[in-house]
Amino acid sequence: MVSPLAGTLTKQRIDVEKLRKLFWEPDGPVAAVKFGTSGHRGQLGRGFASVHALAIAQAVAQIHLEDGVKGPVLCGGDTRLMSQTVAQLCAEVLAGNGLTVILPDSPLPTPVFSFEIISGRASASLNGTASHNPPQDMGLKYNPSHGGPAGSELTARIEKSANEYLKNPSLIKRMPLQQARQKGLVQTADLITPYVEALGRKVNFEAIKKAGLKTAIHPLGGSSLPFYRAIKEKYGLDNVDIVSEEQDPTFYFIPIDHDGKIRMDPSSIYPMKPLIELVQSGRYDFAGASDPDADRFGCATKAGGLISPNHALCVAADYLIQTRQPQEGMMIGRTLGTTALLDRLAEAAGYAVDEVNVGFKYFVDGIVHGRYILAGEESAGMSMSGWTPEKDGILAVCLLLEIASVKGDIAKLYDALTQKYGKPYYTRVDVPTDEAAKNRVKSFKKEDLQDLTMVAGEKVLGVRDTDGIKVYLQSSWFLVRPSGTENILKFYAETFISEDHLHKIIEEGRKYFGV
Repeated sequence: MVSPLAGTLTKQRIDVEKLRKLFWEPDGPVAAVKFGTSGHRGQLGRGFASVHALAIAQAVAQIHLEDGVKGPVLCGGDTRLMSQTVAQLCAEVLAGNGLTVILPDSPLPTPVFSFEIISGRASASLNGTASHNPPQDMGLKYNPSHGGPAGSELTARIEKSANEYLKNPSLIKRMPLQQARQKGLVQTADLITPYVEALGRKVNFEAIKKAGLKTAIHPLGGSSLPFYRAIKEKYGLDNVDIVSEEQDPTFYFIPIDHDGKIRMDPSSIYPMKPLIELVQSGRYDFAGASDPDADRFGCATKAGGLISPNHALCVAADYLIQTRQPQEGMMIGRTLGTTALLDRLAEAAGYAVDEVNVGFKYFVDGIVHGRYILAGEESAGMSMSGWTPEKDGILAVCLLLEIASVKGDIAKLYDALTQKYGKPYYTRVDVPTDEAAKNRVKSFKKEDLQDLTMVAGEKVLGVRDTDGIKVYLQSSWFLVRPSGTENILKFYAETFISEDHLHKIIEEGRKYFGV
């Protein structure tokens, strides 16, 4: 989303010491634990304090003991201000409950937590991260034994139990970290080598090396840095430059986003500006980036500048179909708000599309059971069967680099797909609103839309109400969803007709829903 204000806003550096103090001593009542699509998040202080980490860890320990979950829990976090502290607090609580813990010495990407679980070395994980949110935010994610984000039933149990511990923190059991280490309850491990070696079975690094495409990689100050270093060294990628190794919990070196906030989002043109300039200057052919916990990806090329995640997913899906010989019956997985161009190219190749609600947790079963050629979401998340049931920005960047090395510029490959299957016009509009309007949209059911038969000159073919309201048209669709964390309504739309038609869909759709 482009904002004309982005060039005039002033960057604000966060007050590290103030936020540290608020983490330990919030300046008011703390928020209740509430899991969104991927964990509990909030601003350091009332939104996320030390007591949140302790309560969630105690709730997880209680569930593991009640359910008889065996094996160590991997505790870690990314490069955010309090991530490592949160991981240590979680380790103390789990050890205090007699559970074993793997506590890495350095920041860890979200997909590596998942990888360790599906590899059998961890039974579950607690991950201190707020993904690409502004640096004053913090969060904690729980991944159970399947390796993906916890489902709604499990997170409801964690929420209920954690909120009881918030009210009665004296019931939380803790063991000092040094004592836990002495008792053998907390250990460390090499978590880089296994992941990097396994990645070589999913990505053709020899093709990348042979092509020698001049490549820039930017970890955006995040936990992927040592992993990109290891990939470069192990696979002899002299053509790959890690163009920034800066790590600073204020993330002040990242350009501000469209709204003036520092947001380490690899799919936004604002924080990605330095990488875009590197490819546009001709110094590099391809540039890739991951957000701080490396679950999202971004890439830029000479021909296309910053590549939309929707475009990258289409190119990746087409390439995997061509080169990986997927089995009959496998599918392309996509979320409700992701481009329908995936449907067209999948159908042409004889594969179905599995459309799921927003949130990577809805892909977990399909990934675990080998149903997906690729699973992706428009917000720059990607994985596949045989890999992590978490979105993996490192995998995505490396796969896109393989594609660029073997087939050519990602932007040109996408253009070729649109010439073959039609060009989609796509947008998402965030509409400021209030709780009353959000609840009104939430209350809509498809039966309530029986009078909606035409939108922007197209017949309504169907309505889905499993996650907001999605309306399917003849060559188009639109979706309205209330945000789970902000007072906004997210209005997505796509058409294969024209830019003008897209605007008509937005205008008529918003009018119909009163947004």
